[in-house]
Amino acid sequence: MSRSARTAFLALLLAVTTVAAPAQAAPPGQLPPREPANGPDRNEIPATGTPFGALVAASGENKAGDRAGYPRKTQLRTYPENPADKSIKLGLAPYHSLAPKLNALQAKSNRVSVEVAGQSGLGRDLYLVTLTAPESPAETWLQDRWRAEIENDPVRAARDPFLKFGYKTPVWINNNIHGNEWEGTDGALRVIERLATSNDTTTRELLRRNRFYFNVTANPDGRVAGVRQNASGFDLNRDFATGSQPESRAMRQIVETTQPLMMLDEHGYVTNTLIEPTTPPHGQNYDFDLYIKHSYANSLGMEQAVKALGHPETAKPEIPFRDYPEGVWDGWAPIYTAQYSMYHGAISYTIEIPMDVNSDYETTPAAELQRRARINIDVVEATIGTTIGYVHQHRSELISNQIEIFRRGAAGEPQREIPDGFVPGFGPEDRYRTEFPRAYVIPAGADQRSATAAARLVDHLLVNDVRVKQAERPFTLAGRRYPAGSYLVDMHQPKRGLANVMLEAGSDISAKVPVMYDISGWSHRLLWGASVDIVKDGGLDVRAHEINAASPTGGIDAAPGRDLALNLSDGKEAAANDLLNRGIQLKRTADGTIVVPANARPAAAEVADRYGVRFTEASGAAAPLTRKTLAAAVGPDELKVLRDMGFDVRPVSTAVLNAGFDFSRVDLLFVSSGLRYDQLTPAAKESVKAFLARGGVITRGATGAKFNTDAGLLAARPVAGWEDGNGVVSVVNGGGPVGTGALTTSFVYGPFWFTDLGPGVHADQRYAADKPLVAGHWRPRDNGTGGQQEAAGQAAVVSGTSALGGKVVLFGTEPMFRDHTKGLYAQVARAIFWAAG
Repeated sequence: MSRSARTAFLALLLAVTTVAAPAQAAPPGQLPPREPANGPDRNEIPATGTPFGALVAASGENKAGDRAGYPRKTQLRTYPENPADKSIKLGLAPYHSLAPKLNALQAKSNRVSVEVAGQSGLGRDLYLVTLTAPESPAETWLQDRWRAEIENDPVRAARDPFLKFGYKTPVWINNNIHGNEWEGTDGALRVIERLATSNDTTTRELLRRNRFYFNVTANPDGRVAGVRQNASGFDLNRDFATGSQPESRAMRQIVETTQPLMMLDEHGYVTNTLIEPTTPPHGQNYDFDLYIKHSYANSLGMEQAVKALGHPETAKPEIPFRDYPEGVWDGWAPIYTAQYSMYHGAISYTIEIPMDVNSDYETTPAAELQRRARINIDVVEATIGTTIGYVHQHRSELISNQIEIFRRGAAGEPQREIPDGFVPGFGPEDRYRTEFPRAYVIPAGADQRSATAAARLVDHLLVNDVRVKQAERPFTLAGRRYPAGSYLVDMHQPKRGLANVMLEAGSDISAKVPVMYDISGWSHRLLWGASVDIVKDGGLDVRAHEINAASPTGGIDAAPGRDLALNLSDGKEAAANDLLNRGIQLKRTADGTIVVPANARPAAAEVADRYGVRFTEASGAAAPLTRKTLAAAVGPDELKVLRDMGFDVRPVSTAVLNAGFDFSRVDLLFVSSGLRYDQLTPAAKESVKAFLARGGVITRGATGAKFNTDAGLLAARPVAGWEDGNGVVSVVNGGGPVGTGALTTSFVYGPFWFTDLGPGVHADQRYAADKPLVAGHWRPRDNGTGGQQEAAGQAAVVSGTSALGGKVVLFGTEPMFRDHTKGLYAQVARAIFWAAG
């Protein structure tokens, strides 16, 4: 490293922001994340080398490394050179170069530790690099104890002078979560190397007082392929409320275990550079005063550092909070890395570097792309360096700030009213607050709609570091009696904001902002299929203990020798496909119940244990049920759900059908994406028509509605709601294959409804007649059409038999959205078994 480069970097670290430091939070804490022993949301991907997040002794003090100190040396496995890696053209580090570089740094410096945080969908290692001064195991134990104290006993932590002086403040830098937004990785590598090798007093002091964690590439599969999504087609920066992907679960583990005071998520590309904080709406479950005072101050420092680079392309960085209209770049949903991290006590940012290298990748000369990439790396380095410097200068205030977040949660205090001008520009448009209930109860026994769904919800809360208790004896709350075994989410807990953002209904913010960046409504309570009660206030006189996993739910409640029944009230109960795939002859009753013959009881017991489903005793007439094969023109999220439910799915599209597709073994065609009937060749149309005379069809959304119309299936006129309308909606069930036993809430993203229903077309679900939207953002278009009031009372899902002979279901809702709407999957399974005959 040249003298001038080192001097510039050190100056960046030590630069004092031109903005006055915010006042220190008034003093008045991390148990390791409680990973369930089993359950649908556990990340069971094995790590190579040192296992990050390995479980330790019952005390659980040091979950990240088996009580080892620092450095933690891991000999990373190396990968063959891949000349097709899309990073190479940009002059950036291809994935295969990362392990050798990190192995060399570990050998060279005792400040560098590399652990494998998990694997990508295609099995590539995810590297977590820690930069800090060497620590003995005892010193690391003390750091872990202090971190736990901050979350678990924040009152004590606030009074602990040794903690305030000795705690090494954690900072997390996340990079390359979108695979074709490459340069965060390369900027992070530059900072890692300088911190690892510089021997000046400033660097040594930084590493003595802080720990810096770098997730080098959060999406290596996307990086290599040069695509935004991961290998499964998921946008990882939309997955944090759900954790459906291995990469997302690894990041969740990182933020829970490191408990950063500040974090950056390095993205691209926004002209000039974008630096959060966001526009309104701000998540209503945050203690926003504790976030914005430091967030805005550090953003101004990053802005100055980016300007000081001297590139004309970085002369005017943009801060959405200050510079953008409301809703254009909001901080509402907990689906993004930065917004999710705030619920774990972090002051967090999305950073968008300026120079676009992905949309012009194929058409722009390599030299120009590399010039742009170098500018982007400079911006990444500037934002990281400024943040490191800010944390180092304000470490005591930031520690107090995180303690106060957890203290308020544990005390159950209401959110603070934030005055105008709290930071420059803060006004009424920035105020978003909620009222935390005293508790949520997830009942056991007869009042629980689905024990399977309840266990899934509990396990999900637990892996997100939300604390859940289980009652040891019956109890009464808010005038209602609950049996022993019921679950209690006491909202007097450090991460009450995360608990509430998952369990509350949310808000209809349609009238508050004109636009939203992405989804505006979600609710694990309303969309995951479990019964959950709200206790608004009062004491909690409940004898209960904290748990780390939900109780098992699978079993058989039928006398030996009797046929078994499986009611499709949850997507897990599509475990019937497991039995079908074993060659067991099943039946199906008129109401959709699956009947398993008595002689298959051993297999049913295995399925009950594997999926957590419960078999009861069967009764009534039933018709044979056979294994179903689907031809599916669907999005990646829908494909995952269908396969997770055990269906044999064969992806199709317009191109696939035009190339000649064999429908002979297909029972049902599912159309929601990538298939246009009017673009099929004559031969392909004939093949589809022949199938439609015998097979079932399910459609969803605009593509599905057009397919239904063009193919002449059901007499139902589709009406498109506002294209950006999205959220949780209230529905009225009307029986039929979808409406029977369904939830009274659903989800929409670009809603549809159906009018002018012809003879034999049945409305399985209708939007509520009063106000359909429970939570989200759904406005009418400028011409007055497409709003939620126009949808009120209209058919949201319809079913019937087509003129060609096959059974058809049309969804105007979105029942498999991003693998999140888990309580709606049973509707899809019921529709498939019904329509496929």
